Amino acid sequence: MKKAGKLRIFGALALLGTALAITGCKSTPELTKADAQALIQAEYDHRPAVGAPIAVQDLGMGQGLIAKYWVKSKVYPNRFWADFTLTPDGKKVVTISGGGDVIQWHPETANDPHYNVMLFAVPPTHLKVKDIKDVQDSVIPGASAAKSVEFSEALNLEGIPAPLVDIAHDPGNKLTTKRVADFTYDGSAWKLHSIQ
Repeated sequence: MKKAGKLRIFGALALLGTALAITGCKSTPELTKADAQALIQAEYDHRPAVGAPIAVQDLGMGQGLIAKYWVKSKVYPNRFWADFTLTPDGKKVVTISGGGDVIQWHPETANDPHYNVMLFAVPPTHLKVKDIKDVQDSVIPGASAAKSVEFSEALNLEGIPAPLVDIAHDPGNKLTTKRVADFTYDGSAWKLHSIQ
């Protein structure tokens, strides 16, 4: 009776060991913060480069005049509307939303604190991944394994002249956006599933 009991125990241990070994082989590799960041950045680098959007308010218009990016070319009878033409230096660093080389400064009131014009920095760049948080387990329908991570998507201002960077840091501009990236394991590697 003792031998039969011992055989059952050894048999159970052997079965358990085999199950653990099989399960261990099927476990997914860890997705590190560095791996997640590299996968997200690769996606951003794969997308077409774009000019960083810069909302220019009254303060920024003055900074652009001082930097000689534009000059006042027309003042309207109401005395607070004006047109500003991009200078040759201005054309090297910004493009105007809607095209052309004239910034139409037409606020509703003389002291409208929210009025702005949208410019895009030249040259075009790719977004950057910053402030990546810890990788978390997730559930994605149809995926055998899933992870998610929070991060900041940041405008890339590298190579942009200092006066334009100063304008980009003025109130009204959003230089970073909080995002969440989802990843799935395809049996051989972690893949970026989506960015929200």
